[in-house]
Amino acid sequence: MDAPVVSDPPIRQGSGSIMARGMGTSGKGAAEGASDAAEEAVNSKQFELVARAGYVAAGILHFLIGLIALGLANGGSGSADQSGAIGQLAASPGGTFLLWFCFIGCVALALFNLGDVFFGSRGLRGKDKLTARLKSGGQAVVYAAIGVTFGRFALGGSSDSSSSTSSLSASLMGSPAGKVLLIAIGVGILVVGGYFIVSGATRRFREKISHLPAGALGSAVMMLGTVGYIAKGFALGVLGVLVVVASVTNNPEQSTGLDGALKALRDQPFGVWLLGAVALGLMAYGMFMVVRSKYQRM
Repeated sequence: MDAPVVSDPPIRQGSGSIMARGMGTSGKGAAEGASDAAEEAVNSKQFELVARAGYVAAGILHFLIGLIALGLANGGSGSADQSGAIGQLAASPGGTFLLWFCFIGCVALALFNLGDVFFGSRGLRGKDKLTARLKSGGQAVVYAAIGVTFGRFALGGSSDSSSSTSSLSASLMGSPAGKVLLIAIGVGILVVGGYFIVSGATRRFREKISHLPAGALGSAVMMLGTVGYIAKGFALGVLGVLVVVASVTNNPEQSTGLDGALKALRDQPFGVWLLGAVALGLMAYGMFMVVRSKYQRM
């Protein structure tokens, strides 16, 4: 005789469905609660204050790069790039404190921009929303990368931006796809450089500033921004050209990052004067970024 087939009582099935729905609702509520808590934390005044320190860190970094570049224009030596500037900061009095200050500020600003990716574009739609998210995401990556470098030096380590860039370029040039990628990166750098130049010339960067002090001080801030944006754009333009040329000629030694770009500029006719002007502009951009930390719209 076959054993009787015993099915679960209907009430269990219903109970299970009810429980599943309850758990789903509860899970959704918990997720929304976590999202609201994250948004509240990112938008808090305390966190915003720490994130503003990221602009100070970026200002210090650009000012030091400009200072090293000015020394190169006067016949000095040094590495006018991110690692060279942070290394110089590490060797200065109070350098360890400044490194940790810059690390914390950059990480906080990266998280603030990451928060904007999820919470900062709710009032936008379509293309505008995507553009805003891409900008915020790009900024998050940039400040996170800078923060990691500050943190590495704060822990006693070091890095060589030029050598790393050259090694990466050599690896990518080993394949046709890598070459195409490098050319695309070079063109992308050129586009970003053009954006900085246009933003400086038209003073579009003013849109990011909530307010400025009145009178001569406000005019000085605008002048620092104008000169700084144009100088940074020009430096990025030279860097982009070198990346493209290095890729086309299959010569990774030409792709040595910002330091290589500035030194290549120095070796051109009237290059010493051009490098000096760019160096002063980068220093102006650094000072603008420090001021921007106070007046940035966040």
